[in-house]
Amino acid sequence: MADDTKLTLLERLEFKVASALFRLPPPMLVRLSGKPPVVIDGLRLHPEVQLLLSLRERKGVPRKSALSLAESRHRLRREALMHAGALEPVASVTTRVLETKQGPLRARHYVPPGDSRRRPLLVFFHGGGFVMGDLDTHDSPCRRLCHHAGVHVLSIDYRLAPEHPFPAAVEDAIAAFEWALEHAESLGADPERVAVGGDSAGGNLAAVVAQHTVREGTRKPALQFLLYPTMDRTRDWGSLSHFAEGFFLTRVDVEWYQEQYMTGSATPLSDPRVSPRQEKALAGAPPALIVTAGFDPLRDEAEAYATALREAGTPTTLRRFDSLVHAFANMSGLSRACREATVEVARLLRRMLDEVEPSRARNGANT
Repeated sequence: MADDTKLTLLERLEFKVASALFRLPPPMLVRLSGKPPVVIDGLRLHPEVQLLLSLRERKGVPRKSALSLAESRHRLRREALMHAGALEPVASVTTRVLETKQGPLRARHYVPPGDSRRRPLLVFFHGGGFVMGDLDTHDSPCRRLCHHAGVHVLSIDYRLAPEHPFPAAVEDAIAAFEWALEHAESLGADPERVAVGGDSAGGNLAAVVAQHTVREGTRKPALQFLLYPTMDRTRDWGSLSHFAEGFFLTRVDVEWYQEQYMTGSATPLSDPRVSPRQEKALAGAPPALIVTAGFDPLRDEAEAYATALREAGTPTTLRRFDSLVHAFANMSGLSRACREATVEVARLLRRMLDEVEPSRARNGANT
């Protein structure tokens, strides 16, 4: 069986050729894409992303419903590895098993370079529609966050649907956060500043964990970091129609993920544990950093959540990258624009966590 953690000779060659192409001037990138500049909803797609999507389309990307689960998961691992590029240096990386109240969970701990003592801890939940993704698919973005945000990152390998449908991922996410609160100091991190975060489906889980702590009156995360999260499946958002096809994540993908995640569940999509934007009691929620992409079908629901948090009095920073697409943090190896955006996000995260007052973080239990 091929090693999913290493590029094949052919993949290395493809990456070198693609890397050379992406160094060409922007007008040439658009020309190579075979299409005119893409402008939708008043936004212009970045030339690097336009070429990246064009190359992906030419290579052929079958619909997930046409593949077995094993094939879909394998394909994501290969794409993540192809797009990872050079890995950011960190002090150390350790894969371990967390003994949580939900049972054992695999996790990967990234220690930031330099003096890592008393640096914050980010409990990170990977994307993949609750169906795909693992510690390896998100190794590169976790390293980039660790390096540029100067934070410990604890990436969680939560249970996936449809083998483990809703609410398994939610239960694992809550258990992982509670484990992190208890063990942050033993990891060498600042126990006063334990944050939650994630991309796409992982951003959903991070928001659900934050809401759970408010609802239960338990200690809250120091920050909730939501990177192009899926937040509300109860309505047809404008961006879901604008970018239904051709921008990495499609409407069909979103619907397929939802079907897998909710297998056998009678829970309505309006339940905040499924659609966090549906939560009405947002007062007292932890500070939020919400990041969106202009050409992402999930853009509008994430930005609506930022508005709801602000209206509830939660300090919220919203940063949209107008010219990028969903999952841009996983495309940083080829696209300079995606890499620079991810680094900017990491620095925003660092600034916001550095501004957290220890007393406020420790008193995260509802007061």
